Formats: sequence, structure tokens, C-alpha cells
Amino acid sequence: MQNNKPKKNIIKKLIIGIIAVIALSVTGFFIYVADYYHADQAALDILKENQNIEIKDNLTILYPEIPGDTALIFYPGAKVESLAYLPILDKIRDGGITCILVDMPFNLAIFDSDASEEIYQKLPEIKNWYIGGHSMGGAMASSYAAKNQDKVKGLILLGAYIYGDYPVSKTLTIYGSFNNNLEKNIDYTENVVVIQGGNHAKFGNYGAQKGDPEGTITTEEQQNIAVDNIVDFVK
Repeated sequence: MQNNKPKKNIIKKLIIGIIAVIALSVTGFFIYVADYYHADQAALDILKENQNIEIKDNLTILYPEIPGDTALIFYPGAKVESLAYLPILDKIRDGGITCILVDMPFNLAIFDSDASEEIYQKLPEIKNWYIGGHSMGGAMASSYAAKNQDKVKGLILLGAYIYGDYPVSKTLTIYGSFNNNLEKNIDYTENVVVIQGGNHAKFGNYGAQKGDPEGTITTEEQQNIAVDNIVDFVK
């Protein structure tokens, strides 16, 4: 009779090895996503004031003082707490634009790039939909816009560039001059705004970002320049 014990031992060791690799991968993933950039106090204070702000599931909706028919869906940057973008969106909604901030799974927009699909029916009064985001959030917003051009009127990218086949004429690209590694990926010039002295992180309120130069202007100054250009582009 043939002895199958060695074969069974090999299979057992293989199964144990696969389980160990999966366990290590899962553990590594959760360690990775647990280390993220948190919103600063200025951002949290806006939520605390709760002036025309509504939270619906994974959405934080900022309504303008005078309701309109135009909205911006915003995807946060990778590993950044979504609330960090409340200050810049608060200023955009002052321009009469409803802003919908999406809280992404594990703070990574790549896991829900189609999040916009669930938003339209929640705000039936909106007729003009814009989508945008920061960094990876911008890339995922661009990917969604490229696949849904019949739904998206315009694309707004902060510290990001067009990802997918979306018209340059309907895209506003904004980045800081200290975020110069972005330039090699931008092969278009229309509707491109370079904020002198700006960096990558200051579009949000989450402090310094690893590998990002400090820049020579404040977070507020960078956001104000971005907001002026966004409102002009949308209006």
C-alpha cells in the first residue's frame, strides 16, 4: 500500500503557508490604513458650528445660503480624513455651490470611485453636477467623470491631473508650484492654474504631509486662490 503521509504533510504545510501569507497581508493592510492624516481643529470647528451642514451616511453636505441648482461632489486625498476638506468646501459653498464631501472606505477613494452614483437622487434639485477631488481623490473623480460624461458637467482637480478620457475644456486643474512633480503628467495647458508658493497638502487642513515641501504661502492663502478659480470656473 502506498504511503500518502508525506503528500498529506506537504499539502498541510502549503495550506498553513497560504493562511499565514493571507493573515500577514490583511494585518499589513489594516496597519497601513490605520495610519492616516487627521483633520485639524479649524476643520472640525466648521462641523461643530453646523451652519447649513447635513450628514447623510458617508456624505457631508454643505448647502449655500441661497439654494441653487449646482453642486460639487468632492473625493478626498488618499489616507486623509474627509473632514480635512471642510474649510475649502465651506468657502466654495459661499460662492453659491452645494458641496458634497464623500467619506471613503479606509480613507481611500480607489475603493469607491463610483460613489457619485448614489448621490444624484438624494439631491433632485441639482441640475448641474461637477465632480472633483484632491490627489488620489482627484484621480478617481477623473476616472468616474470620464466614464460618465453625460452626468458630469465639469471636473475639478486639486494636486491631480486628468486620469481617463475627459475633455480638457471641461476640466480645471490646480496645483502648487512646490508640487512640481505633477507637471510631467500634465500634457495640456487649458484651464491649468499653478499657485505660486503652494504645495500639495494645503488644499486640505491636515497638517504637513510626508515628502511635501512646506511652500511659502499659508494654507488659507492657497485655498483662497483655489476657491476663486473654482467658483469662476463653475459660474
